[in-house]
Amino acid sequence: MDIRRFLRGDLGDDRLETRILIVDDEPEIGELAALYLRNEGFIAETFLQAGPALARIREAPPDLAILDIMLPDMNGFALCRLIREEYA
Repeated sequence: MDIRRFLRGDLGDDRLETRILIVDDEPEIGELAALYLRNEGFIAETFLQAGPALARIREAPPDLAILDIMLPDMNGFALCRLIREEYA
């Protein structure tokens, strides 16, 4: 998926294959965000901690990651840096 098209909202049928990973230690927030995204046709996965999310990213990189800053096992900025080092 082309990130420029994603940011413009010009997704067409690509939405059905767009994977979004959400990492938030508050399950209600993560699940609510996932619900909205799924209702729009995206594939959304939620994680409560950075470690399991990073393992999932390594086995199947998402198109977009939404990260909370304050996570119990790792700072969201640190997780973002790890993702960027491996996939950017």
